[in-house]
Amino acid sequence: MPETLLDPTTLGDLLRVASAVDYHRWEDQVRRTGGCADPIHLTGWTIHKDKTTGETLHHYSTEKEPGGRLRVACGNRRASRCPSCAWTYAGDTYHLIRAGLAGDDRRDIPATVRDHPRVFATLTAPSFGPVHNRPDRGPCRCGTHHAPDAPELGTALEPTTYDYTGAVLFNNHAGQLWQRFTNRLRREIAARAGLTQRELKECARLSYGKVAEFQKRGAVHFHAVIRIDGPDGPGTLPPSWATVDLLADAIRAAAGHSYTSVSVPAADGQPARTFRWGTQLDVRPVKAFGDGSDITEQAVASYVAKYATKAAENTGTLDRRIGELSELDRHGVPDHARRLIEACKVLDPLYPDRRLWAWAHMLGFRGHFSSKSRRYSTTLGALRQTRADYRAVQEHAALGLDDAEPDTVLVLADWQYAGHGHTPGESVLAATIARDLQLNRETAREELAALEGA
Repeated sequence: MPETLLDPTTLGDLLRVASAVDYHRWEDQVRRTGGCADPIHLTGWTIHKDKTTGETLHHYSTEKEPGGRLRVACGNRRASRCPSCAWTYAGDTYHLIRAGLAGDDRRDIPATVRDHPRVFATLTAPSFGPVHNRPDRGPCRCGTHHAPDAPELGTALEPTTYDYTGAVLFNNHAGQLWQRFTNRLRREIAARAGLTQRELKECARLSYGKVAEFQKRGAVHFHAVIRIDGPDGPGTLPPSWATVDLLADAIRAAAGHSYTSVSVPAADGQPARTFRWGTQLDVRPVKAFGDGSDITEQAVASYVAKYATKAAENTGTLDRRIGELSELDRHGVPDHARRLIEACKVLDPLYPDRRLWAWAHMLGFRGHFSSKSRRYSTTLGALRQTRADYRAVQEHAALGLDDAEPDTVLVLADWQYAGHGHTPGESVLAATIARDLQLNRETAREELAALEGA
């Protein structure tokens, strides 16, 4: 149980749930969701019948479940909304990224992909004005040595001159800027190989997996694993001219090229703008087993997975769409994030096709937080299907249906949405269950690591 004191209403509800005759079944449902913080409630039934004889092999209904409902995981990727489901999403993202670095026989990605040129690149936003920071040497420009968790980090040194408009418009166009970058990168690679674009397609393919991250200042930037494969993806060898140095040089050229830009037309009272990547470009080779550096396959996959479950919350904004500006007062949104949100509100009618107010909680950003090229590795859908198939096998065994041929079993079902979430007391109990599950996972991981290192 959490150490903080519970209010009487929550405590009373917790005692009601814990003392209910069907508590253990409720607990079992919550454990099956992984301790989901906002489970989906379903009502309905399912029947397994033998196609040949018509015999009912199994019948399930939610009528006898706690509250007459079945609870299933919400699947939200945001750690701020559901840590449990975000943990699952991060795990899937980890496997997706690592499969493209180390290979995965189950996904037809050979281990030889380790020998392909691959780098970990970070493309940042340009400056919109000086902010409080922690430089490698000396104090911040304000004269202070800020603590690592200082709330003023990333906020404007001079709010009256900071370009909040430029910041949210850059975020809003960052996805297009990434697309321009990848298109230019193919041209830069072809030029260094002495090939045309068509000739490049016949002998090599550019693959990548990327994730967006919000800096404290509220500007989005991208981390990406970028790789050169043979023409048919990771299963084919890249040409001999493809090297890590060539790839890194092409990335730097593409990021700084004039083509890699997005133009925003002038609007009422707003000048025309052209956005490019910031000058802080980081490109590092990914090591298979490490050479004393931090850029190993496992470290890169973990890093990408970590940010795949986050959004703009670390800037102080909300993790859901904003209806009215008055919500910012109720939730105590800090001044820097508030100014960015207010800029979205002001700019929305000037650029109606950009839907800036709809994405104000994301400080204007409306792109995919994590994405990959088609041939980088497996897909999140394939990983989820593998998990679903595994659970289906478990369920069939538990129901005594594992001996039945799949083609001979007819499944009939009817499900209805019946709500979502927990009562206050259920939320406390579910959080406790989620912590227990997390501790068990961490213990199992440590034991596995110890066995592998023995």
